[in-house]
Amino acid sequence: MFHFHVAPSGDDAGPGSAERPFAGLERAREAAREAGKAVVHLRAGTYVLDRTLELTEADSGVVYQAYGYGTSGQEEVVVSGGRRITGWRERDGVWIAEVGGLDTRQLYVDGRRAVRAGIEGIPGAATATVTGYVTDSPEPRGWRSPADVEFVYRGVYPWTEARCAVAGVSADGGSTVITMAQPAYGWAAELYNSTWEGQTSRGPGLPTRIENDAAFLREPGTFVLDRSRPGRHVLLYLPRPGEDPERTRVVAPVLETLLRAVGTRDAAFRGLTFADATWLRPGRPEGFVHYHGGDYYEGGGVETAVLGEGASVTYPAASAAIPACVTFHDVADVEIEGCRFTRLGAYGLGVSGGAGVTVRRCDLDTLAGGGITVSGGRDVTIEDTWVHHAGLDYSGSPGISIRGVHRCTVASNEVGDVPHCGIVVDSGTGVRVLRNLTADTMQVLADGGGIYVSGAQGSSPQDAGLVLGNVVEDTRTPYNFGLYTDYGASWLTVEGNLVRRSDNTAVLTVAPPLENVVYRGNFWDADPVGLDSPPDGVTYEGNATIEDGQELDTVTAGIRARAGLASPRPGSRTEGYRAAPQAM
Repeated sequence: MFHFHVAPSGDDAGPGSAERPFAGLERAREAAREAGKAVVHLRAGTYVLDRTLELTEADSGVVYQAYGYGTSGQEEVVVSGGRRITGWRERDGVWIAEVGGLDTRQLYVDGRRAVRAGIEGIPGAATATVTGYVTDSPEPRGWRSPADVEFVYRGVYPWTEARCAVAGVSADGGSTVITMAQPAYGWAAELYNSTWEGQTSRGPGLPTRIENDAAFLREPGTFVLDRSRPGRHVLLYLPRPGEDPERTRVVAPVLETLLRAVGTRDAAFRGLTFADATWLRPGRPEGFVHYHGGDYYEGGGVETAVLGEGASVTYPAASAAIPACVTFHDVADVEIEGCRFTRLGAYGLGVSGGAGVTVRRCDLDTLAGGGITVSGGRDVTIEDTWVHHAGLDYSGSPGISIRGVHRCTVASNEVGDVPHCGIVVDSGTGVRVLRNLTADTMQVLADGGGIYVSGAQGSSPQDAGLVLGNVVEDTRTPYNFGLYTDYGASWLTVEGNLVRRSDNTAVLTVAPPLENVVYRGNFWDADPVGLDSPPDGVTYEGNATIEDGQELDTVTAGIRARAGLASPRPGSRTEGYRAAPQAM
């Protein structure tokens, strides 16, 4: 086994030894490729990438790890796709920097996420038109860069939040005309059509929030990117008290993908922090016409789902998915251990296809999208991993999303502080969701749960799905189900879980109906919806509803003691559980 070293202060002309390390990750990659099986030790510091680090089958057998990984001397390593912003000037209390052709949707100030400046809704009395909106307020005519403005539509469907750009603003007599960018606005009109309880809705309606214009810079800690002059973009930031342009470190994410591994085998990544990446698609004319979870619409037609008598919604005939900033495609026997994914503009980690991927003891936080997405492939394990403060820009994003995977285990994780679902399993075979803790989920959007399962989970008892020993608590918004088996879920056993402090604990009656679903030995603080008449496809046995909180805590102490992170981290809900008396 060969060993190479790399350090921010190194020299790519050197041999990559401990005494004379390489400077760049690409140089270390080339040396490791030539050597075959190798360990690349990254010394402390930030490695700023100017392009995606690409790994292929030629990089098989290589380990990338922080120097001293697994010891008390482990060094802190950051792989960053960001650019530090300097050269600030001040005007009327606002920091202003010329940033050339920089395009980004996020900004971090001394490691803290800054929020894009915005206002709530269209000023004045506004109505929707075929091409946009008309309002009686002159205020939009004062927007300094209208083509940079973005409309946010929260709750068009209870589980959706779309983003569409403005094309222009003009006057028409005493009215203001806002023309929306196409094709996003037209796609939104196609997609968002529903009937519910006698009410029919067409199109996205009025925006709930409007973002990214200098006229919106009113709250300290917010920023705007003005792209009105091509190649001469301007970043504006309204500082918080105590911040100084000479001392404060401001970083704008530039890259969209930090690491992409395709076809790599027998590799490992240990103790690394991946940070500072963005995702630019939502700011383009195509926008982000969100439908469900991490999926969005980009044309191709819609279909209609009938949810009951007089109730229906349209949904995409085909959809695309939010990407991840670190991706593994068709890899085999890869370990991602002890890594952190933070300050990222899409999903943190994405795995698609392949076999034998293990994600262990990782932390994912401060994410515009979800934490981990897995699609296709087989034999994937996600364990002892903490996902929190995700979905900060794309509120439908789950903490962990599993789709179409054969034999996937999601065990002993914690997911919390997310705007919609904690853990989502959408079809697959033999998926096991074991002893996880989800808390403070469903904070923004509705119609989801701490754990959400839909579609077929197998075809027989031999390859059925299993949801066992999980704790689901504090699902926040109205209209949710803490443990939610939905939309034709089948061949699934839901056993020995605890659900409390949800709008609804679970639901047995959905459309299409549940088939070959077993609810056994679960504990709730309220009866599931549909318990009075369980459908033929559901077996409901040995479950207990205990409304008294102290009694419920006592009876379920064993479940709570085993759920959550195997190695609790400071600040996690699991840490509090481990420290508290078991009867609470």
